[in-house]
Amino acid sequence: MNRFDIVVTTMFGLESLVAKEITKLGYDVTEVIDGRVTFLGDYEAVARVNLWLRTGERVFIKVGEFEAYTFDELFEKTKALDWSQWLLKDSEFPVGGFTVKSKLFSVRDCQSIIKKGIVESLSQKYKISWFSESGTTYKIEFSIIKDKVTLMIET
Repeated sequence: MNRFDIVVTTMFGLESLVAKEITKLGYDVTEVIDGRVTFLGDYEAVARVNLWLRTGERVFIKVGEFEAYTFDELFEKTKALDWSQWLLKDSEFPVGGFTVKSKLFSVRDCQSIIKKGIVESLSQKYKISWFSESGTTYKIEFSIIKDKVTLMIET
């Protein structure tokens, strides 16, 4: 069984309600922070939470989390993740997100660098240099809070 971190975003103040719902669905919550609840699950958990969770906003699969203080670090650490586990050769993957109290404060620059890091990672895996992005869309979401980067795929 392939298990991974699943992140549910929520309105501020509703984190405990979301955690309680996730627990009632049979999963163990691993982290509760402002605006999000994390638990360990599989593809079935992703489907169940998307169908039955009432108080959460969006459900994401966490691809990676790391600290980055420079754009070079952001690029290298994004590239080091195994994106081929989640994205195919023809996948379309727009990148969006936000940054709060971080040295990397330009959202546009972060979007561009994360996209380049993913492309470089996939290029190494698939041995191609051009991606048509004509297939299924997988929205990549990033958050950088106090220099801690979280990269996720929206489900």
